[in-house]
Amino acid sequence: MNIVTLLQPPRIVIGDGCAPHCAEFLAQRGVHRVLLVTSTPVLPTLTDVLEALPQVGVAIVRSLTIDREPTREMFEQVLAVARKENIEGVLGIGGGSAIDVAKLVAALTHGKQNISEVFGINLLASRALPLVCLPTTAGTGAEVSPNAILLDEADKLKKGVVSPYLVPDAVFIDPRLTLSVPPAVTAATGLDALTHCIEAFANKFAHPVVDVYALQGIRLIAANLERAVRDGQDLEDLSALALGSFYGGLCLGPANTGAVHALSYPLGGRFHIAHGVANSLLLPHVIRFNMPAAPERYAEVALALGVPPGANAAAAAERGVAFLAQLSRDCGVPQRLSELKIPRDAIPSLAQAALQVQRLLKNNLRPVTEPDAVVIYEAAY
Repeated sequence: MNIVTLLQPPRIVIGDGCAPHCAEFLAQRGVHRVLLVTSTPVLPTLTDVLEALPQVGVAIVRSLTIDREPTREMFEQVLAVARKENIEGVLGIGGGSAIDVAKLVAALTHGKQNISEVFGINLLASRALPLVCLPTTAGTGAEVSPNAILLDEADKLKKGVVSPYLVPDAVFIDPRLTLSVPPAVTAATGLDALTHCIEAFANKFAHPVVDVYALQGIRLIAANLERAVRDGQDLEDLSALALGSFYGGLCLGPANTGAVHALSYPLGGRFHIAHGVANSLLLPHVIRFNMPAAPERYAEVALALGVPPGANAAAAAERGVAFLAQLSRDCGVPQRLSELKIPRDAIPSLAQAALQVQRLLKNNLRPVTEPDAVVIYEAAY
């Protein structure tokens, strides 16, 4: 059995209405001034949390709202507020963008490193501030992962920080916080979470422990996503998606993702395509590229998606690919790069950029060369 390391928050609270309980946790940790990192659309849903904090003696410090995928400049603005206001903890509430910024601010407010020095794996030296995260989408799984992503606008590429110090002290997963999410965001984030689970299961570093999370995440998301997109007020569906996203997040530390995510990063960095949309669009084409390396793994993915068994592993896997494409269409997500107005002549430079994301490509079941990346982008065009 391969060695695996599981990095998880010491406290994970899951259930309807649990969000305000984060106030008591922060107070117990001695936090009197907490920096709130969130987004503008999320603020109206936080009444209970914002009322609970001062009731236990925790003052709220506001910062720049994170209303799009975060850049280094946005992060630096929030970091400056954190240092000026003498905060004692960080509370990240939102999708992956807000939570990633919160994680990095908690790590670097009192640290001696700058953000350029910590991009990569295990380069972050420490984190002094308590960190609590509440996801409002289902989702990136950022609230339970050791990862954080920023867009480096100079390089037009998303860059990641991976470190045990980015794992929060406590996470409160409240499906009620996802009630106000627009259908398009529910679709994109749900498909992102589904991709996390699939890429962690079909992965060079797959592990039986991680497989349990990945397969259950696939089952939950595949069975509930379309209904949640159509009716965003059904708490049963939303709870299933919250759990599926949570399971996907638990996969990100020990196994992480592969070529789908690596190839999606340049689409976000250069053309600002929503991360989940890029993943969903590329997923069938990367699976077809990878399938010869592990048809049995993809056949298991297909079964978890709810697809009937095929005559053999390859046939079952192909049915799974067809299911994923149909699910994406049913959720209203674009199916082609051309639909997103990406010029075809951008493909060579996209392939070059994707090959820089070796921290993910090393996990992929098949080696991906630059010509391979061009072929995958062309198939998705």
